[in-house]
Amino acid sequence: MVLDALVHKDYGVIKDLSEITAFGHRVVHGGEKFHESVLINEQVIEDIKKCIPMAPLHNPANLAGIKACMTLMPNAPHVAVFDTAFHQTIPAKAYLYGLPYELYIKYGLRKYGFHGISHQYVSGTAAKYLGKELAELRLVTCHLGNGASVAAVKHGKSIDTSMGFTPLEGLVMGTRCGEVDPAIIPFIMDKEDMTGKQVYQYLNNKSGVLGISGLSSDFRDLEKASGNGDERASLAMDIFAYRVSKYIGAYAVAMGGLDAVIFTAGLGENSTVIREKICENLGFMGASLDKEKNAVRDGIREISADGCPVKLLVIPTNEELVIAEETEHICQNIVFL
Repeated sequence: MVLDALVHKDYGVIKDLSEITAFGHRVVHGGEKFHESVLINEQVIEDIKKCIPMAPLHNPANLAGIKACMTLMPNAPHVAVFDTAFHQTIPAKAYLYGLPYELYIKYGLRKYGFHGISHQYVSGTAAKYLGKELAELRLVTCHLGNGASVAAVKHGKSIDTSMGFTPLEGLVMGTRCGEVDPAIIPFIMDKEDMTGKQVYQYLNNKSGVLGISGLSSDFRDLEKASGNGDERASLAMDIFAYRVSKYIGAYAVAMGGLDAVIFTAGLGENSTVIREKICENLGFMGASLDKEKNAVRDGIREISADGCPVKLLVIPTNEELVIAEETEHICQNIVFL
């Protein structure tokens, strides 16, 4: 259907599929195997399959898309761009859990992180906007949407991130619980007569701001309800913002300082209310929000008060551009025989 739309006589962007010279595929989980984008071959496909237990919803769909495109255009190069690759620079002290080390060796139980393509894009774009080298900056990037994560990007490399072994860890999200005491899981199983799989679905799909508010996972609905006096909607927003600001502070410590905080993705780019809530306690770090600047809704912009040593930026993400650039880079190095 997508390829048909590309060549549609009325609204297509190309006349013939032969104009496509390469395919870039987003793959959610590359495990420890993939530290960068790669040209797809049979071995790469097998290695992506091995990561399915860590991303059972996403990797099979990613593989289906790869297979469909390779079937339609087998002679074109296909490149896999991994959401986890950017975070492969995280050191062991940050990615290992307090579990027996043997579980890491046997099953790869560790923090992997996600939204890496977005964190990579906005950190690079922030450096250009600030007129500085990425290698000299300490950035906290906040990808805030229905799924949300925060990353510490020191000198161009991710050194920590809020999501973990799966996208369930970290921030309270639209429908995901974020970090909770693991003992809560058997407690819920016992009290609610649920299986482990049912609790997992519960934590993924019925928790987060949806579960707290009892209303919606859409922050636009929560903002409206909060404005009308809904206390649980207000509480859900406050909890979300508090968790984000807590990570910003923690990551500033992890990096030994902070030069800028970047907000991106649907919520980070568009919600003036959430950005204001997140930033209200960052003044002691040298990051103060300018409410007038925060009200602007157009493109890349600075929303910090004049003279603040720590800049607050809003940068619309562009994961598709990163995938295209990574694909072009890989294809430039292909030797055709």
